[in-house]
Amino acid sequence: MSQKEIKSVLESYRTVAVVGLSRNPVKASHKVARYLQSVGYRVIPVNPFVDKLLGESSYKSLLDIPEKVDIIDIFRPSGDVSTLVDEAITLKKKVGSPKVIWMQLGIVNEDAARRAKEAGFTVVMDRCIMMEHKRLSMEDVLER
Repeated sequence: MSQKEIKSVLESYRTVAVVGLSRNPVKASHKVARYLQSVGYRVIPVNPFVDKLLGESSYKSLLDIPEKVDIIDIFRPSGDVSTLVDEAITLKKKVGSPKVIWMQLGIVNEDAARRAKEAGFTVVMDRCIMMEHKRLSMEDVLER
């Protein structure tokens, strides 16, 4: 994905389901979700082992989320991505969203990415949403 496309995703969509959001504040998923909240994104935790995280209700799966989600931010092993893409496709057919599948740093699943693109999703793979947001925000500041 080009930087222009990533910038468009981050500017256009504001509700992020973080799949694999840890309750441990030192884990990357927790830090990233907390950062996203701090810069104005709505974060919806997906963790089957907790009821609430970061002040938000947590859901067992993507299919349990009762509202529209723009971005699915995945903090799960690459092998889990296919199932998550299946859930996202089902959700999109039901409610018209999500729009983006975002696989965090180190998470690569080419087959799932291909299927997601075929289903109309924008796919970002092997990139940190927080790092991309910070970098683009810094570029905006430097351009002024």
